[in-house]
Amino acid sequence: MYDEAENITFGKGMTKMTRTATLILDGKKYELPVHEGAEGEIGIDITQLRAMSGVIAYDPGYANTGSCKSAITFIDGEKGILRYRGIPIEQFIDYPNFIEAAWLLIFGRLPQKPELRRFSELLTVHAPLHEAMKHHFEGFPVNAPPMAILSAMINTLSCFDEHLARFEDDEKFEVAAAKLISKVRTIAAYSYRRSMGQPFIYPDPKLRYCANFLHMMFSMPYDQYVIDPEVEDALNLLFILHADHEQNCSTSTVRMVGSSRANLFASCAAGVCALWGPLHGGANVAVIEMLDQIHKGGLKPEECIKLAKDKNSGFKLMGFGHRIYKNFDPRARVIKSQCDKVLYKLGIHDPLLDIARKLEELALKDPYFAERKLYPNVDFYSGIIMRAIGIPLDMFTVMFAIGRLPGWVAQWKEQHDDDTMRIARPRQIYIGERKTDYTPIINR
Repeated sequence: MYDEAENITFGKGMTKMTRTATLILDGKKYELPVHEGAEGEIGIDITQLRAMSGVIAYDPGYANTGSCKSAITFIDGEKGILRYRGIPIEQFIDYPNFIEAAWLLIFGRLPQKPELRRFSELLTVHAPLHEAMKHHFEGFPVNAPPMAILSAMINTLSCFDEHLARFEDDEKFEVAAAKLISKVRTIAAYSYRRSMGQPFIYPDPKLRYCANFLHMMFSMPYDQYVIDPEVEDALNLLFILHADHEQNCSTSTVRMVGSSRANLFASCAAGVCALWGPLHGGANVAVIEMLDQIHKGGLKPEECIKLAKDKNSGFKLMGFGHRIYKNFDPRARVIKSQCDKVLYKLGIHDPLLDIARKLEELALKDPYFAERKLYPNVDFYSGIIMRAIGIPLDMFTVMFAIGRLPGWVAQWKEQHDDDTMRIARPRQIYIGERKTDYTPIINR
């Protein structure tokens, strides 16, 4: 038996470093260290639990398991807080520079002007793909899922820069990070062009990160795509909002694979595969599909709210609620305001946005949603922005991956800089057959 209220105590003269919890199991007591994070979060250390007692903790989905200590991202789901290296996400609204945010996440602080300029130059230099890589795209079917291509091509990058799988110092790691973050947008744009049967467009060294991506996506050899500054800012902010989110499924995958000492490229390619899942990176696609179905079906938002509360209706209101946030997703507030600006600037009247606004308004007034803490999350509006920019639906998750890449790189680096790192190896509780004897096939 374990009782938190009784067994997590401060003894006389104890400091926070010696705080312990007591686990009582079959009459035996086991003292477990307690760690306290920078924001006061408490974690009971069970690393020696099995060695001491022979038992393990059971936590499907790892919802209550801290797999690491990290200084990168802080989330308070109850209060709706998200911070990168201590900086609230809202403070990036007036300074939407994805590359600056990437440096912050990876190296732990905001860059000085020379550092940001050098990193930007590295991104520019390494934006083109090796010409031989273009032939790899031809091996995929024209209608191949872009996330499959993205994962495969990120792995392929390490074949062209094998020496970058080993990093002796931060300078070499910076080059590797720049190559990966820069080339991922080129790979993404090329996969889109391939699916459309259009010629590949080379990166333009005169353009900044987001503008260059849109150029490679939408320019033609005879017609340069003109990037609106407000659209560029919105895309920067969209990438920033997705840049890291603590130990989510894809980030945990990057760390899991990286714990085996797999190189940065292989680990991030695995992150792409995890993000591909509809319960993770595909959530904004589900929102757009839902809004489109509502629009085409002629359903009123009021009807949708009623159906969402009926467990037997089969209707699910996508884009509401979050596993971590039990308050408003802070990213949703930011992206909603950007959504309004982009659509106004582009002169777009999107009926899906009207439906989304009405659904949000009705849900926030309804006690059913308030009691269950079902508030709009970042996926509710991010798809509408991408739709307005011209990003096709099957590229939505790829956009998520581009944004999340700096976070994966930062998490991989933090893990590999940790001398206490161990290969990840979760335990299980076996529920199968007990010892049985083999029966020869003639007797079966």
